[in-house]
Amino acid sequence: MKDLMGKAIWDYYHHDNPEDLQTETSISELDELPVEYLFRGFEGMNTIEQKALELSEGLTLDIGAGAGSHSLFLQNEKSLKVTALDISPRSIEICRLRGIENAVCENILDFSGQQFDTILLLMNGTGIFESLGKIDIYLKKLYSLLNESGQILIDSTDILYMFDRDEDGGVYIPADGYYGELDYIVHYKGESEDPIKWLYLDFATLKNAAENNGFNIQKIIREEDSYLARLTKK
Repeated sequence: MKDLMGKAIWDYYHHDNPEDLQTETSISELDELPVEYLFRGFEGMNTIEQKALELSEGLTLDIGAGAGSHSLFLQNEKSLKVTALDISPRSIEICRLRGIENAVCENILDFSGQQFDTILLLMNGTGIFESLGKIDIYLKKLYSLLNESGQILIDSTDILYMFDRDEDGGVYIPADGYYGELDYIVHYKGESEDPIKWLYLDFATLKNAAENNGFNIQKIIREEDSYLARLTKK
């Protein structure tokens, strides 16, 4: 792993000629991602992120923490004990430099040790599930990390709108699997990361998988095609 996302975060923090990240998926063109966006404060976050942070309580695990903006808000503004978790070594180093007291570089499937009151997965949190075929593995892992009365706050987007429609409103979607399974590629300063599997989930599909893995689920808010869901143990 070249850790290009981490390199961009590192460069921005150290004022070392940062450039915009570029991202693309198997169904979308190149898109600019300004690296400063990853350092935004609460006011710069979208409604879904803000709601998730407002609902967070107790011992909190922030999965896919990136530059640590969500963790920082919870630690500094809400005085919560937060663990920032990411597979990017450079990102976790910047989390520490920004003042996050507990930052861990590890894959969520390898992470263990305690249970949490709140588990956060934001900025299309279902992405880390990779594919529908692996969603049970991840949900079982999350179940094991959650206190009996704890909550998982996770967001995603139903990307059905990205596919072409016929005159009758029917949607042309791929026949070889679920339409939310994408390849996601990051580019930075002329380098390209190998594609990773990334999963966008419609709410009904997430609901079905969550209930099959011992969770109750409710949709907290919806914003256009995106939503925030709360999972709790049955």
